[in-house]
Amino acid sequence: MVYIVGSCQEERGSKQMRGKRKKNRGPSSGGRGVDQAYDEGATFNPHLKAAILEVVENQIRSSDPPETRQTLERLLAAGYSRKQAIEMIGSALVEEIWAILHDHKPFDRARFTALLEQLG
Repeated sequence: MVYIVGSCQEERGSKQMRGKRKKNRGPSSGGRGVDQAYDEGATFNPHLKAAILEVVENQIRSSDPPETRQTLERLLAAGYSRKQAIEMIGSALVEEIWAILHDHKPFDRARFTALLEQLG
């Protein structure tokens, strides 16, 4: 299961919200563990990476899908650091997200599990 990192719902009928606009304060990195500016010459987007890793952590914490936690335990037993294992699982998650968005396919638990089994 892919988890949405945040929600952008707004209470449209609220008297407090009418006429108010959120000030543009630039990119926020507070809740995502990203303490660096995005360097467009980098090979990855640190904000996106932080979001993907947060999804992996949520999957492990909730054991949904349980294969994510099982993969973490397998990779740790194989000698990978926790950081390496989480990033490896994140790469499998990115492949699944790519299949969903690019190939217009629904989430496929069997496909995601197969990607996790290939790690390590």
